[in-house]
Amino acid sequence: MSRLIRSEIRKLTSTKMPIAFLLVLTAIAAVNAFAVIAGTDMDGSKTFISTEADQQSLMAFAANAFMGAGLFGAIAVAREYGHHTVVPTFLASPRRYRAVVAQLVAVAIGGAVLSFIGAGLTIGAVALSLPSTEFGFLVSGAHVAQILLASAFAGAAGATLGAGIGAVVRNVGGAVTSTVLALIVAPPLVVQLANGTASWMPNVLSGVLAGVATDVSTAAAVGALAVWALVPAVVSLVAVERRDVA
Repeated sequence: MSRLIRSEIRKLTSTKMPIAFLLVLTAIAAVNAFAVIAGTDMDGSKTFISTEADQQSLMAFAANAFMGAGLFGAIAVAREYGHHTVVPTFLASPRRYRAVVAQLVAVAIGGAVLSFIGAGLTIGAVALSLPSTEFGFLVSGAHVAQILLASAFAGAAGATLGAGIGAVVRNVGGAVTSTVLALIVAPPLVVQLANGTASWMPNVLSGVLAGVATDVSTAAAVGALAVWALVPAVVSLVAVERRDVA
């Protein structure tokens, strides 16, 4: 299994996709820096960065990590089917589920790493831009670590979800559309139909992990995000086992 995972990681890192996502993460960090430097409240003040909680909320990257990594996972897996690079992997591993699990693990690792970097870039951008204001960097080291770890976990979960969708849909356009529907379009509709589900949507759960929301406990947020990730992953395992290689 470790050999298969290493092979999948090599495939991911041999493409330009991680670089493209890193550029997007850098742009997001730059937007945050610009918000600190140029942004004001309605009264012209900068109270939106005046407390530790305000700054932590600005830097909380976990929700973005879940969505961004979801797209990363969907594209990474779906493009393998589109380019048929998944076929040699399945032929080299007669037990097809092992190849799928290796692919899911590799994409989850990629999502976690990219999300950790994205959170670090955002924190760094905010920290470097704060000297242009009257406020210093107020977020404690423990809360910085919480933001980073929450982003990494959310990124791994989001990438797994996206990878599961990508393996089921098998084309990049459809996988991206399905992921956007699952993460951006569907949650508000579900909440409108059942208000009690609001606390279990990925953006809220990610906020809990990042320390900027208290809708559920941290343990519950971890478990719920894991369920969001594992359900499409399991569906993809079943789907791949039951169909032709390509």
